Amino acid sequence: MRIETKRLGATPISRRKWLAAAAGLALGLSAFGPAKAADDTIKVGVLHSLSGTMAISETTLKDTVLFLIDEQNKKGGVLGKKLEAVVVDPASNWPLFAEKARELITKDKVSVVFGCWTSVSRKSVLPVFKELNSILFYPVQYEGEESERNVFYTGAAPNQQAIPAVDYLAKEEKVERWVLAGTDYVYPRTTNKILEAYLKSKGVKSEDIMINYTPFGHSDWQTIVADIKKFGSAGKKTAVVSTINGDANVPFYKELGNQGIKATDIPVVAFSVGEEELAGIDTKPLVGHLAAWNYFQSIKTPENEQFIKDWQAYTKNPKRVTNDPMEAHVIGFNMWVKAVEKAGSVDPDKVIDALPGTKAPNLTGGISEMLPNHHITKPVFIGEIKADGQFDVVWKTPGLVPGDAWSKELEGSKDLIGDWVTLKCGNYNTVTKKCGGQGT
Repeated sequence: MRIETKRLGATPISRRKWLAAAAGLALGLSAFGPAKAADDTIKVGVLHSLSGTMAISETTLKDTVLFLIDEQNKKGGVLGKKLEAVVVDPASNWPLFAEKARELITKDKVSVVFGCWTSVSRKSVLPVFKELNSILFYPVQYEGEESERNVFYTGAAPNQQAIPAVDYLAKEEKVERWVLAGTDYVYPRTTNKILEAYLKSKGVKSEDIMINYTPFGHSDWQTIVADIKKFGSAGKKTAVVSTINGDANVPFYKELGNQGIKATDIPVVAFSVGEEELAGIDTKPLVGHLAAWNYFQSIKTPENEQFIKDWQAYTKNPKRVTNDPMEAHVIGFNMWVKAVEKAGSVDPDKVIDALPGTKAPNLTGGISEMLPNHHITKPVFIGEIKADGQFDVVWKTPGLVPGDAWSKELEGSKDLIGDWVTLKCGNYNTVTKKCGGQGT
């Protein structure tokens, strides 16, 4: 509550009298309920783009957090208090993410934030969460090379998505030539740097790797797809590994169809195309192409079937789909609730300390665990796109894979580990035995 003070015209008032009056006013106001209403709820920040190029992917994540809050409130909330969502729209504008994050933490006094999709948005908000010592749950597959004390990464690291996808294509599809196609920002560039190093370590020659980047929202794919088609005509089995993000995927796949590129000729394995992106678009050009995720709606488990049922009831839409980043929010949210209850507080330091070792069921039948590096254990699945926009699982890991914060494929990272439990360090060098990365 803000109290506006007016200048007292010609009647001066002593400082002592002013302080006494102010104290009396404060005492009087304390009797009114609204002054302490903020203490009656635990506020949860939702930081997802509801407009702009990433809205196609992020809007449903906002809805997911609202759904999870609603479900938790039905159980009585957390620590005897109801949860209250505070939703903002950073509008696919990366600097605006930082501004909105600061607003959520300082003005709205949220205890935790669930948000971001692109790595550039996550990188934008990192300094804010560190400075203000708040907590971010990040639910999307990313490039790794990071382990921050204030961030919990519930999406896949490269060893939980990109590397297994390439292994699958090489072994099962006999792929020998590789197109690494991505949107021009940090996640695709770093992931492709990792994949290029990995492929070369497996004996793939430079001339058998084509790398291409396009801006967010790119729509004219004719020349690029023609180049991919030409690259794939060299007599070796070719595949596209796609880190294309957001609404640019729609014209990309459409152009593949226009130029007669079938999944049997040049399969595409995508890291950012799931059920939500496929909903409501013509899936004919995509049938048979692949996606690598840690969850698919089509996976039959009691947990998943119940979640889908509850989600569709909440949204009042029997056709509303689920997807991988949604599941990551489910896991992260449930871990946060457990950690808050264990800590008996929403104090960030106590919750951060309580989170490693916390376990929560995933929707595909396993139990995920938060690791000391603030990443989680996840299964990996390769799915083939069907005409109805769902996926047939064609491959999966035998168990859950622990997320690596640092890539073994990159020279500057291979000796680094993140450990916020014992070492209290996100980039500990196992060779130099120092915190702070390579050679420091």
